[in-house]
Amino acid sequence: MSVTKAEIRLPTHDVHEDIAFFTETLRMRMDMIFPADDPQVVVFSGYGVRLRIEKGASEPPGTIRILCPDPKQFAHGQERLIAPNGLVVEIDRADPPLQLPEPVHAFEVRRLEDRDPWIIGRAGMHYRDLVPSRLGGAIIASHIRIPKGGPVPDLVHFHKVGFQLIFCIHGWVDVIYEDQGGIRRLTPGDCFIQPPEIRHRVMEASDDCQVIEIGVPSDHVTEIDHDMELPTPELRPHREWDGQKFVHNRAETAEWNESVWPGFVNRDTTISENTGGTASVHVFRTGIVASSWLTHDAEIYFSYVMRGTVLLESEGQDTQALTTGDAFVIPPGMPFCLERSSQDFEFLEVALPGTFVRRIER
Repeated sequence: MSVTKAEIRLPTHDVHEDIAFFTETLRMRMDMIFPADDPQVVVFSGYGVRLRIEKGASEPPGTIRILCPDPKQFAHGQERLIAPNGLVVEIDRADPPLQLPEPVHAFEVRRLEDRDPWIIGRAGMHYRDLVPSRLGGAIIASHIRIPKGGPVPDLVHFHKVGFQLIFCIHGWVDVIYEDQGGIRRLTPGDCFIQPPEIRHRVMEASDDCQVIEIGVPSDHVTEIDHDMELPTPELRPHREWDGQKFVHNRAETAEWNESVWPGFVNRDTTISENTGGTASVHVFRTGIVASSWLTHDAEIYFSYVMRGTVLLESEGQDTQALTTGDAFVIPPGMPFCLERSSQDFEFLEVALPGTFVRRIER
């Protein structure tokens, strides 16, 4: 059986007033009117919808949204209209510019042992919020897990973001990306930078796959691309999306170096240089000398404990004993120190922008 049309039914009290509104004001096409001598039903189509306006219909009028490149050029620039039948019509931009809120700075600690609820999100994945305040909408940090391995019920999609990091902490996950060849596997310590609006699809994961996902801003749109097939025929590793390149950084080939932060060694994931300084992502390990008190001038500074234990000291705050799975955010200018770290202590540091200054305080 094939379906040729679908309609949304709406009520009307005066067919003739609605005909004028839908054809002249909204510029929709009238497809059907019935009966000719005393119209009771009129069907309009346009903008991907088909509306059946019917006398005596029991449904409430409802709301439709019309999206266009320049709302000021539509319906005399009105952003909200009410049809004679009561239907609310909202006019908005089809592709509004991304809004990046100014961070609302806060000191914040999130512990795994607090057993905050896991929320089932997109494609059946489980999400745990690592920064509940989201710094006023500036960032979302999620601990994501896929409890049962196998194929992931995902679609080709993209995110309207300013920055997005996927960092694997347990298991593995296979993802395929636009213009980046075939399937890429992320294993513990590996990370992807997903540039703004790069098309991709999660293909398969191991049992108990876990990743940390950082997104800027916190509230961003995910859109499905029904037309693109992956893999794409082109391999363009140097392509940029909004000034950012796709990055697949592998832990097994990483170089560890003495850190600008005394007491630790670190590896640079090359994300700062590949995102035009949008963000930096480093992994730190316990070194051979005591740690120092630091401040930073980054707009956003997030850390996640990958393994081991440490004491987080910060000015004006109680000492925080942190362990694997805990996360924290430090505001700019607040002195802090990581002390008494275990020999296996390792943590992820994400900072925006990518070029920022750490200062040794004492």
